[in-house]
Amino acid sequence: METIKIVEAKVLSDQFYTLKKVIFHKTQKSGQQVTQVREVYDRGNGAAILLYNRTAGSVILTRQFRMPTFLNGNLTGMLIECCAGLLDQDKPEEAIRRETEEETGYKIRAVEKVLEAYMSPGSVTEILYLFVAEYTKEMKVSEGGGLEEENEDIEVLEMPYTQALEMVRTGEIKDGKTILLLQYAELNRLMAC
Repeated sequence: METIKIVEAKVLSDQFYTLKKVIFHKTQKSGQQVTQVREVYDRGNGAAILLYNRTAGSVILTRQFRMPTFLNGNLTGMLIECCAGLLDQDKPEEAIRRETEEETGYKIRAVEKVLEAYMSPGSVTEILYLFVAEYTKEMKVSEGGGLEEENEDIEVLEMPYTQALEMVRTGEIKDGKTILLLQYAELNRLMAC
């Protein structure tokens, strides 16, 4: 039986979120004990949602600058993705409703939880709760775009669902949570088209 014993957890940075260096002993299946060192980034848990309009055959996505993608070869740093955000002590359903209104300008009520997943478990503690929800034009209450006090500069994109799927195929959409939610919509035939 594998056992884990944390020897030391040292905070390396806590300016925005928390980056720790963790030294631990791990007893492997063979019974051998090994010492390992990992850097672990804790940014809290998050939620993401795919807004879809079955009748219009459309989805709402966002485009915004993401520094890590810029540092890893994305020349503009811009990423197309579904609406998402941190829970900030809220329940996932409450957080995604809040984030949807802030980022997209749509006030939704009914959300359907699809799944929860670790998106980068080798280094990030975050669990991401994934949702889908239907939207209509009547639910639009603002322009969206994010919160000014958080320096968010989010472009709201409404596009045909088929175009979004094609953008996954061509590599224009590279965001994991967005790909998962679009594929969920396809597998579960959420769209009429």
